[in-house]
Amino acid sequence: MEFSTADYSIFVLLLVLSAAIGLFYALSGGRQRTVQEFLLANRSMGFLPVALSLLATFQSAVAILGVPAEIYRFGTEYWFLGCSYFLGLLIPAHVFIPVFYRLQITSTYEYLELRFNKTVRIFGTITFIFQMVIYMGVVLYAPALALNAVTGFDLWSAVLTIGLVCTLYTTLGGLKAVIWTDVFQTLVMFAGQLAVIVVGARRVGGMARVWHLAEQQGKISGIDLDPDPYVRHTFWTLAFGGVFMMLSLYGVNQAQVQRYLSSRSERQAVLSCYAVFPCQQIVLCLSCLTGLVMFVYDREHPLVPSGTHISSDQLVLYFVMDVLRDLPGLPGLFVACLFSGSLSTISSAFNSLATVTMEDLVRPHCPGLSESRATLISKFLAFGYGLLCLGMAYVSSMLGPVLQAAISIFGMVGGPLLGLFCLGMFFPCANSTGAVVGLLAGLAMAFWVGIGSLVANMGGAAPLANSTVPSPINWTTPATLATTLLTSTTPPPSPTGLQKFYRLSYMWYSAHNSTTVIAVGLLVSLLTGPTPPSAVDPRTIFPVLPRLLCCLPARYRQRLCFGVRFPTQDAPHPSPTTEKRVPNGLGAAPRDDAEEQGYGPPAYALQETAF
Repeated sequence: MEFSTADYSIFVLLLVLSAAIGLFYALSGGRQRTVQEFLLANRSMGFLPVALSLLATFQSAVAILGVPAEIYRFGTEYWFLGCSYFLGLLIPAHVFIPVFYRLQITSTYEYLELRFNKTVRIFGTITFIFQMVIYMGVVLYAPALALNAVTGFDLWSAVLTIGLVCTLYTTLGGLKAVIWTDVFQTLVMFAGQLAVIVVGARRVGGMARVWHLAEQQGKISGIDLDPDPYVRHTFWTLAFGGVFMMLSLYGVNQAQVQRYLSSRSERQAVLSCYAVFPCQQIVLCLSCLTGLVMFVYDREHPLVPSGTHISSDQLVLYFVMDVLRDLPGLPGLFVACLFSGSLSTISSAFNSLATVTMEDLVRPHCPGLSESRATLISKFLAFGYGLLCLGMAYVSSMLGPVLQAAISIFGMVGGPLLGLFCLGMFFPCANSTGAVVGLLAGLAMAFWVGIGSLVANMGGAAPLANSTVPSPINWTTPATLATTLLTSTTPPPSPTGLQKFYRLSYMWYSAHNSTTVIAVGLLVSLLTGPTPPSAVDPRTIFPVLPRLLCCLPARYRQRLCFGVRFPTQDAPHPSPTTEKRVPNGLGAAPRDDAEEQGYGPPAYALQETAF
């Protein structure tokens, strides 16, 4: 199974067009001369490109391989994850986006300094950098390794080409180039998956026959309402455990929040969150249908000789190369689809890492930094993280069996970071000590359960779709999905005691770890002295109870604010052009001291009966 000239041409065209978009934005408009243009696209983006960029960042290359493999092995139970998309996108649209956008921050972790102090901000930033650096190399290396194993495509040529092209357009074109290449790469991903489904279904007699045969073989799953959290996939695990996974991605992840902040208005940012919902459902459907077609095709045209052992994600590529072998160019289209996932995910990582490093680590220590110097440093940071990604890809190649552990680190961090932001946003009494201790406790719990689960499953068998044995990996991002599939289907003996605890379904990890942060953070805050209501910046708090119980009289809703004085509901929100930028500025003129201290009239007329 080798590439034809047409396949190579399509693959190279993807890289050339991606690089061209970066060059275009490097040589047009403001030419990326300001930090705001480079990191936030001048806050000028519409909702549709932002939505497609959000989707591309979520849809990594390993997910394109992993979701069909999940359906192939365990049936369509995983499809119920789509139920989590509703709350997983509705909550960010109406809770996180308004808070972040109205603060006019650049780095998500600026919020932590406004809500707590600089120490909490640094802890959050370092945690995020650790998370993304580990992840970058793996998401670049893993699909290249699978492609090399199946097609003979040179491994390191693919890694270097993708890494360098991605570094080029991210460094030259800034966030605007990243967003528009994400749009282009999303269309390529749709086209590649659709081509495989259409051609594969036609070769086995149509989609109706695919569904019928899959149903006969028990691959069409019903709704499993088992509430047991130790069952790997049930309706509750996917529909509600998945909500926390979605919140960690679309609510507080810097790569996603940065796209919201690049929108020209808060309304456009909210619309982008709404627009990504149907796109997510389409992507999930395409991936699941690919798995069903692959299952039926493999029954009639065995893809791998009997006795040959391959990983599930490689099986997807075997299927693609076999089903498209007589159609020159289409295998190249799918490979372009695969690497579009890598490009979009990695470029988002470069840009977000450059942003948090610049805003959280460089600017606070260099307050007199000029705009041109700050922009140049930001570009060097993006370039440096690109080279680091290539280095991490090499490290990933040396990890061997530890590769699963490296990927799981990304998932283990998402839940605690979500818990940290929820602690600050929903609990006014939380203080900085509670935030730091809570984050450390959440990380300790995440690594304890995650690594314990990995060790407990080493050498053992892994779960059936309805077994009580989960994957050892916390799937907080799609890229970790592939590692959940590299296991056999023979259920081990029922575990007990601590071993049972390690069998917690990986879909509940984000909920478990974020809850740990909140519980420990609140306890420590109460023991060390809760934050006085008068010391809380009302812009950093989202009043959950007053909003949910909006039918109550105003005096009762005011009591539910726990002493925090909020702006009146009918007061206009500050615009990006007048809002004071804190703690560092990317643009707007500062307001006078009276407005700064009291959020004074007319924009923030405070009243005791605000709610």
